[in-house]
Amino acid sequence: MYRAPIDEIAFTLKEVCGLQEVMALDRYAELSDDLILAILTEAGRFASEEIAPLNAVADAHGTPLENGEVSTPPGWRDLYRNWIDGGWNSLAGPEHAGGQGLPQMLAAATLEMWNSGSMAFAIGPTLTMGAIEALETHASDNLRATYLEKLVSGEWMGTMNLTEPQAGSDLNALKARAEPQGDGTYRIFGQKIYITYGEHDLTDNIIHLVLARLPDAPAGTRGISLFLVPKFLVNPDGSLGARNDVRCAGVEHKLGIHGSPTCTMIYGDEGGAVGWLIGEENKGLACMFTMMNNARLAVGIQGLGVAERASQDAQAYALERKQGRIPGQQSEGMVAIAHHPDIKRSLLGMRSRTQVARAICYSCAHAIDMANCATGPEDRQHWSERAGLLTPIAKALSTDFGVEVASAGVQVHGGMGYVEETGVAQHLRDARIAPIYEGTNGIQAIDLVARKLPLSGGDHVRGFTAELREIARNVSQSNRPEFGDTAERLNNALDDFEEATEWMLAAQSEGRIDDALAGATPYLRLAGLTYGGALLAKGALRSGLDDRASRTQRTVMARSYCMTILCDVAGLKEDIIGSSESILAFDPETLAS
Repeated sequence: MYRAPIDEIAFTLKEVCGLQEVMALDRYAELSDDLILAILTEAGRFASEEIAPLNAVADAHGTPLENGEVSTPPGWRDLYRNWIDGGWNSLAGPEHAGGQGLPQMLAAATLEMWNSGSMAFAIGPTLTMGAIEALETHASDNLRATYLEKLVSGEWMGTMNLTEPQAGSDLNALKARAEPQGDGTYRIFGQKIYITYGEHDLTDNIIHLVLARLPDAPAGTRGISLFLVPKFLVNPDGSLGARNDVRCAGVEHKLGIHGSPTCTMIYGDEGGAVGWLIGEENKGLACMFTMMNNARLAVGIQGLGVAERASQDAQAYALERKQGRIPGQQSEGMVAIAHHPDIKRSLLGMRSRTQVARAICYSCAHAIDMANCATGPEDRQHWSERAGLLTPIAKALSTDFGVEVASAGVQVHGGMGYVEETGVAQHLRDARIAPIYEGTNGIQAIDLVARKLPLSGGDHVRGFTAELREIARNVSQSNRPEFGDTAERLNNALDDFEEATEWMLAAQSEGRIDDALAGATPYLRLAGLTYGGALLAKGALRSGLDDRASRTQRTVMARSYCMTILCDVAGLKEDIIGSSESILAFDPETLAS
């Protein structure tokens, strides 16, 4: 049974990731420790008592499609109504549209809990939040006046329509078209696939954000525009009018997240779906990236949420399941498997990976909050670049960890993990999509290497590394013998991180782009593992003497992580620097013969 780890979440927000710095900003002057604790506590109760019990129900039921209508799992309509009545959809929404205007850090913390409760449920509102940001940033006053408030409240939900059968991650190949009507509207034609919550019965209206091409658009991504296409047209008085020319033609049968309808959407069977331009013509990709960047952090939090629940389930089972004896120890009867050294290794590895994912995702949200509140250009640039640097790491490493932790959870359960009765197989099935959608983790690695490392001529990532060096120095100077070799191993990893970073920057400046891209995926993991070790050490340093048990636990976790996981960094560096020649020499067509 899932129980939200409120104390750990609050500690990570405040002591590791900088929530206190955000609270000191003028925008959040009224945000107190008591209010934060109250929000986290109620979110934890809701996730644990109302969302989590329906997770297995949704997995078994799925989202059947009949006569073009999708039915969500039993209990979900009441659950969603309770969720929006609790104000959770509006937590970080703009205040002028009825939102509460709270920090992204707090939204990230609650999103973790929703995903631990049910990843399939949480992904629907997540896309609505991305649609809100896209409209708030790019839409006309009229569109915002018509749609924003109801999206913020959750009365309506939003979707993101990018992918087409012939165009997955390569948006150059998009064929959906938009024809201007001369009255400010457009007619949208085309097919979109893998549209999350493209059709459902949770809300009266669904607001689709659709990428399409105008008749005279330039080729490639320079010719893509973004359009708002509602399921139902909206009358001038705000009431719902006629059904738009958009329909769901199919729902995918997937490995996991069965409670989330993944739809094939058809636009324009009967003369064209009515849509409105968001932003400027042929500038839709920039508008969509506003939504995608929001979604990439959110998907990283999905990996975190599943990892937390898988860790809790594995620990509970390992403490309950009795088998064997510990060599050299006197005991009557069998002992709980949690006391066997190999299971201890597994549980500790699951916990440390989960905490690293939490700290990285919350730190990314912190950078977004600081960028949103920056008052000067230098401050804004610094925090925007930090958010840019951390977003691909948060998305990719956290979702990889989600899969690794869920898989380890199945292993801890043994044969019982491989059958559906325990529910832990669902965690692995659900988690496996997260490294794929919202830009595969390979694409995140390319983004990190090709776009984020060169920011400010490489000086931003160098400054970031210097901050991590300071944490290692603080560990070394703490004179706490329980840290063991933690500082030394952190510094060794930082040496490897620096060397790999400078190699990446040099390769790109010298035009050896393929060499850099061949090492992009191991580079992202190297960067994330190193950052994670520093954050775990920071948490151990910040644990107070008044809670010795917590302090000991955090120190053990940081030390174990640096001994068992951070040691991978040396091998990753050698991979990055030395493997490109052999990788690029490989001809995949030779396998076809």
